Amino acid sequence: MSVMDDTLWISLPVPALIVDEDDLILDINPAAEGFMLSSAKALRGQPVFDRLSIDAPLEQAFKRARANTTPLFVNDVDVGTGERVPMQCNLQIAPVSGRPGVMLFLISPRELAGRMTGAQSVKSAAKSAIGMAEMLAHEIKNPLAGITGAAQLLSMNLSPEDLELTDLIVSETRRIVKLLEQVEQFGNLSPPDFKPVNIHDVVDRARRSALLGFGAHMSIREEFDPSLPLAWGDPDQLVQVMQNLLKNAAEAAGAAGGTIVLRSYYEHSFRLRRSDGGSESLPLQIEVVDDGPGLPPEIEADVFDPFVSGRENGTGLGLALTAKIISDHGGWISVNSVPGRTVFRISLPLAPKDAKE
Repeated sequence: MSVMDDTLWISLPVPALIVDEDDLILDINPAAEGFMLSSAKALRGQPVFDRLSIDAPLEQAFKRARANTTPLFVNDVDVGTGERVPMQCNLQIAPVSGRPGVMLFLISPRELAGRMTGAQSVKSAAKSAIGMAEMLAHEIKNPLAGITGAAQLLSMNLSPEDLELTDLIVSETRRIVKLLEQVEQFGNLSPPDFKPVNIHDVVDRARRSALLGFGAHMSIREEFDPSLPLAWGDPDQLVQVMQNLLKNAAEAAGAAGGTIVLRSYYEHSFRLRRSDGGSESLPLQIEVVDDGPGLPPEIEADVFDPFVSGRENGTGLGLALTAKIISDHGGWISVNSVPGRTVFRISLPLAPKDAKE
């Protein structure tokens, strides 16, 4: 390739692969290295369909495209790599001019196209919850304190048999007050105090805290890319995000326990599209992977909305708060869940080069 060709190849914002006439990988660009979680050196010479799992009957259409030197477009297909969960993508496959049998693959993850809509949805849901928090705190918490006090006074003159009823009133009002305090926490979250953050320090703080408390029955493993640059965020709020995700996984596993994998990696092609037509790179990826029962299918699409919970007696605020924090950071959070494997993925921006630690 010429210098210009090399520059264009490296600059492509979507994963791209060149495949020879025997379907062996000749080269991949940096965005594809991030997508496939492997280096170009390791992938060269590998059968492309051994390293890419495409959930579509492509074989005959691919052969025709190669034989007729015509492009092939496949939309809304799940593409996986064996190293990561499948992601819905659009595929563009085209012959390389002047090189018989050689084909170019372009992979465009579909989730990149809808990011702004999802982010705005999270912010809208957060606004609704904030308004509800203010109303509930004023209208309900004060009367509840009165009810609790009255029940405690009544209990002083009751027989042991009747004490069970006043104890129930007290315990239930305290439970509701606790819920309201969680809603208030959601509404009173301060803006992030941005600074350069070593994301591995954040994850490790949350991991150690989990192992000393709610996650003591879990095995938590780290798979970090040590070369990741600094993120741009509020370290305390990001620790809260990781604790919420770890607690969610630990509670889903139940008393039997299970395994949580904390993974980090860099993905060049990950961008958030803004409503003004611009976009922002979110290359820093953190995944929380557990082997629990998975999310109920009926709530997976709405799991980041306030008051949506898959657990009995769950408040449905932990993941909503997590999504709000990540949205306030200009980042993105998504989930992919099947029984035995649930992956929460956080995408964050890089710290500006001129930012001071």
